[in-house]
Amino acid sequence: MKRAFPESPVVPGRHLSTREAAERIGVNQSTIIDWVQSGKFARVYLELGPGAHGAFKIPEIEVDDAVATRSGSWDSRVRREAQAWLAVRTNDGADAIHYLDLEDFRVGDTRVPLKSRQRGIWKPKSLDAALSITTTFRRAGQERPYEDEVGSDGLLRYKWQGDEANAADNRALRSAMENGLPLIWFFGVAPGLYQPVFPVYLLAEERGEQQFVVDIDPQRVALDGAGDVEDTRDLEIVKRYGTRLARTRLHQRLFRSTVINAYDTRCTVCNLKHKQLLDAAHIIPDAHMEGIPAVSNGMAMCKIHHAAFDAGIMGIRPDLIVEIRSDILAEVDGPMLKHGLQERHDQRLMSVPTRRADRPSASALEHAYERFRGA
Repeated sequence: MKRAFPESPVVPGRHLSTREAAERIGVNQSTIIDWVQSGKFARVYLELGPGAHGAFKIPEIEVDDAVATRSGSWDSRVRREAQAWLAVRTNDGADAIHYLDLEDFRVGDTRVPLKSRQRGIWKPKSLDAALSITTTFRRAGQERPYEDEVGSDGLLRYKWQGDEANAADNRALRSAMENGLPLIWFFGVAPGLYQPVFPVYLLAEERGEQQFVVDIDPQRVALDGAGDVEDTRDLEIVKRYGTRLARTRLHQRLFRSTVINAYDTRCTVCNLKHKQLLDAAHIIPDAHMEGIPAVSNGMAMCKIHHAAFDAGIMGIRPDLIVEIRSDILAEVDGPMLKHGLQERHDQRLMSVPTRRADRPSASALEHAYERFRGA
C-alpha cells in the first residue's frame, strides 16, 4: 500500500529536501527516497505549488537523528576509515595496490581485511553489509571486465555471486544497496594487484539479469535534485555526460595501472622509475577506432617522452628503435634536449614487458610510426 503524505508540515522548524538530507547523512539520494517511502522518516510532508514538483520535505531534526545513528556505528566507521586509508596508499585512487596490503587495514586494534582472496563480494563478519566487490584480472586476449559490464544506460553492472538471489553474498550486497552504503570496487590489473575505485554505490538490482546497477560517480546522484536545471531533457544530458565522464576516468585509471605494471614502473624510452612522473601512453590514440584499451596498445613513458611522442617529436619504429625528428636533432638547447631526446635517437627502447603478449603491437607501432614520418 502506497504511503500517504500531508501537503503541509506537521512539525515546526526547518525541513530539508531529499538532496540536502542525502548530503548531510552521506548516502545516495535514492536511498533517502526509499527511507521516506518505507517510513524511516515519520513526519515527511509533500511540498506542492509552483516549481515544487511534489518534492518531499523532511524535518531537520529527523535527518540529524539519522546522522547521529550512522556516525556512531561501527559499520560507518569502518567504511569511512577504509576509504581514507586507501586514499593515502593509492594516491587518491590513482595507483594500484597489492592484495596482501589490503589485509593490513585496521580500525583501532581490529584488523578488517578490505577484500576476500576467494570471493568477489566481501562482507566482514563485523559489518552489516558488503564492504567491497572485486573484478578479477584477465590476461591479454580476454575481454576486459569493464567492457562487458555496461548497460544501455551507460552505468556499470556487477553480477550476483552464483544464481541464488538469497545467497549470503547477494544478500550482503542487497543490504548495502537498500541502506545506501558506500562500497569499494577492486579491479584486477595484474596477478595480485588491484586498482581501487571508491566510493561506489548500488543504485538498483536487476534480478532478471542477476546483477546490480553500480554508480561509480557519487556526485551524479546530486543532480536528481538540481534546482538550476529547468528542462528535464537538459538534466538527462547532464546525467549522461557525468556518467560517461566517470567511465572514462575509470578506464584511464585501469589502463594506466595495467600498463605501468607491465613495464615494471619504468619509462620505456629512458628507464626512469618514478611512478609519479610516468604516464600510460596510447600507441594508437584512444579516440581512434583501433585505439583499444589493451597493454599491447600502450607504453609506459615519462611525461617528457610521452609529450614528445604525442607531439610527433619522437617516433618509435616497429623494431623498437627510437627516432627523433630531424629539426630537433639539429637544434641547440640545454641538457634536457641533449640528453633527454637527442641522445635517444637510433637507440633501442630501454624497458619492455617481459611477457610477449604485453609488448607493443607491431601493427600499432607501424601505424604510429607512419604518423610520425608524415608529421
